[in-house]
Amino acid sequence: MRAFFEKRENLLLFLAARTRDMATAEDLVQDLYLKISALDRDADVRAPAALLYRMASNLLVDHVRSAQRGARRDAAWRREAVGGDGTHEPVSGAAAEEAVIARERIRQLAAAVADLPPQMQRAFRLHKLEGRSQAETAQAMGVSVKMIEQHIQAAIRHLAQRLRT
Repeated sequence: MRAFFEKRENLLLFLAARTRDMATAEDLVQDLYLKISALDRDADVRAPAALLYRMASNLLVDHVRSAQRGARRDAAWRREAVGGDGTHEPVSGAAAEEAVIARERIRQLAAAVADLPPQMQRAFRLHKLEGRSQAETAQAMGVSVKMIEQHIQAAIRHLAQRLRT
């Protein structure tokens, strides 16, 4: 056990160099500690450092194999769940929830825009949704640019208040 604590930093660097990930190396060193602590304390170990490095190497091999198995399992699941072409990835639960929330917000925005007075609604749609400039919107509606500015400001205030609740 004493050899482990003396070599811990070296073992960490040894594993980090091979995994290229300090967090994984830390996990492997922790696993190594657990394995060392489970060994028979009365065992006669002639070269404790060599044993530690051999055990660390074995843990690294196990880790790589486990990661490869997981990748193969995930790929097989994707092929099975998505279909043969693999063009559509399944949506994670969090992403699906975000999509539902986004659709609901869009529905609320569309309803709020539909409740605007007709001229204000038209100005908002032309300027904000179709991307026309205020001058182009004013020309299309036959009103002044100042009137378009007022319609847009009032629409934004209305929509912000409506969507806040």
